[in-house]
Amino acid sequence: MKKIPLEILGLSSSQSQSGSFALILGEKHGNRRLPIIIGMFEAQSIAIQIEKISPNRPLTHDLFKAFAEHVHVTIIEVVISDLKEGVFYSRIVCSDGATTFEIDARPSDAIAIGLRFGVPIFTVESVLSEAGIILSDLDEAGEEEEDDDDHDEDEEESESEAPRAAKATEPREPSGQVSLDELTKMLAQALEKEDYEKAAKIRDELNKRNG
Repeated sequence: MKKIPLEILGLSSSQSQSGSFALILGEKHGNRRLPIIIGMFEAQSIAIQIEKISPNRPLTHDLFKAFAEHVHVTIIEVVISDLKEGVFYSRIVCSDGATTFEIDARPSDAIAIGLRFGVPIFTVESVLSEAGIILSDLDEAGEEEEDDDDHDEDEEESESEAPRAAKATEPREPSGQVSLDELTKMLAQALEKEDYEKAAKIRDELNKRNG
């Protein structure tokens, strides 16, 4: 199965889940983004490693690295391998010099550990196809929405301010009452504002509709 390399693009705090963060992964040689909701501890551990901060006492992922090195086990790569019912699964690929073996792990833990070993992060096409957000499509949707708004303003200069204000409001939460076109536009708006948590929810709703 072909592996697709990813890179960490950033972390953003969750707006609806207290203590949660959105970890944003990007396709290295493509235009898809993969948002994953993770816990505060894992987000802190990832951020500390990205910023090259040395904590006073070792965190759990630092302890894992120290133990692995002591028993002469190295990490080769991290693979986000599956997505089942909205839950991401990943594997830490290890080697003791003689054999290669895999350890099941949550993506947040796997990435926090992988960063400490400086190894690449991968996923597979099935995960990106189901959960990835395609930037080019969203950009086009945003441009179409702007064109429609400009066209409406040219033809209806006497349009009241109330409908205009309604257009400027925040995107509604995804629901069964929203059309696919509206969901796509909402997804573009959420991504433009870097609200990846909302983008992930809208993406999930689109996947349900298309499924």
